Formats: sequence, C-alpha cells, structure tokens
Amino acid sequence: MSYVVYVLTAIVMLMSVFFIAIHLGFRAPKVKTIENPKTRFNIDFLSVSIPVNAKKHLSGWLLLVDDAQETVIVLHGWGGNAEMMLPLALPFYQADMNVLLFDARSHGQSDSDTFSSLPRFAEDVAAAVDWLKREHPHRVKKVALLGHSVGAGAVLFAASKRHDIAAVISVSAFAHPEWMMQRYLKTFHLPRFLRRQVMRYVEWVIAHRFTTFAPINTVCDIGCPVLIVHGKDDLVIPIEDARAILQHCQAPHLRLIEIDGAGHDSVDKIEQHAGKLIEFLRQAGFAVT
Repeated sequence: MSYVVYVLTAIVMLMSVFFIAIHLGFRAPKVKTIENPKTRFNIDFLSVSIPVNAKKHLSGWLLLVDDAQETVIVLHGWGGNAEMMLPLALPFYQADMNVLLFDARSHGQSDSDTFSSLPRFAEDVAAAVDWLKREHPHRVKKVALLGHSVGAGAVLFAASKRHDIAAVISVSAFAHPEWMMQRYLKTFHLPRFLRRQVMRYVEWVIAHRFTTFAPINTVCDIGCPVLIVHGKDDLVIPIEDARAILQHCQAPHLRLIEIDGAGHDSVDKIEQHAGKLIEFLRQAGFAVT
C-alpha cells in the first residue's frame, strides 16, 4: 500500500513540476521602458492610464496632432513594450494622425496580471478603444488598429468583435496558435502526445480554444479593410503563415505585403515601407497626408 502511495505522490510531484514549467516557459519577460516619444523623437505626448479588467491599468502614450480626428492604436508583441513600437508609430503621427501606444498587461509599465495571452492582449486593445472614445471623443472619427506578432493577432481578434474599427494592420502575425506552439515545442523534442497535452492545458488556463482567436479564422469576421504585413526572412513565424491566412479567407478587404529582408522583429524594415501602410489607410477612407 505504501508503495502505491509513493508512486502516486511521485506522479503528482512530476505533474506539478511539469505544469509549473509550462507557466514559466510561456511567461512573457517584462522589458523596462527607457525612452519615451519626447526623448526619442522630440514629440510631445500625454502619459495615460487605461483601466482594464480586474482593476488593472495599462500605461500608455497619446501623441496628439492639432485638429486630427483620426487615431491609430499601436500594440507591441510578446515581451515587448510601447517604446519598441515608436519607430513604426512615427510615420502615422507625421501623416497627421493621433497615435495611442500602450503596454499590454504584464508588459512595460502596465500592471501585472496572473498570465499573458492573446485573448488578454485583445481585451487590452478593447479597453484602449473604449477609453479613447470616452476620454477623447473628438479623436475617434476613424480608428485604426496596428499590432505586432501576438499583438497583431490580438488586434485582429479585437476587430472581429467590434463594428467601430475602420482599418487593421497586422504585422508578423501567426496564422494559428497551435501551429506556432507546435513549432516551439518541437525544439524541446517533446513527443507528440505530450505536445498535445501542453496545448490542451494552455487552452484550459486561458479559457479559450485556439480556433476561436486564430488569425486564420478571425480575419474572416472583420468587416473593415485588413492589411497583413510579413517579413520574408521571419524565422519565428514563417511567411507561409501570412500566405495561409489569405488563402483561407479570400476576401476583398484583405491584402498582403511581403517585406524582403525583414525578420520577425524588423520594425526598422517595416518602417521603410511606411508609405504603403499610409496609402492603405488612405484607401480605407482615412484623411492621412
């Protein structure tokens, strides 16, 4: 009898270590903010605090253009922060758009939460849109969303649930979270059945099935124009993911720009093609210059 107890205890301990390892392995690093729009580009800004679920607050910067009624909301990727997105946000400000950048929960200067996930990123996007409409109603004649990586998937997910978004720009999004996790878990040489258990456990923790927020599905539920931007040299999320999204949802509101020489975090390479992003917004009805 004692032998059975020892075996069961060992199994429980191993499972506990396994699940703790999953939480630690998928925990987003919190990168400290060093510069702001003023120190980086000599742009005046408002520091903002945006309330979100569970009495948490998001830290952000609002760059205002005189008399501008249109705003682009910019969201970073996993382990990123608003500062990292400043080079990509600058062209929109220079095109006479207001720009709202913010840190997702557990990132940058924002409050920490129990865990991070794409659905929680999307909740933060929704909170930012609602805050902007409430606090600056004269700045939301048209609202565009721009996100990078997990943030890209989040803006697509958020836009699929709303009717007040005029355009979405997705930079380096994965097509399906299960594809991305399979690629990641294979680097640890885990057997297939164990990889499957990890994914089902992650779905249980975040309380969402992967299919519900997979960009390959959510783009089909978005009514406004969507621009998919992806680097051809992305080794984290291959360009095939972007192509799969377009292949799955062949809709007139969906476009793809492939960037030569750009990797997953090549914000500078994407910035070099800012004119195409601005032109996309102009075609979507924005009064950008």
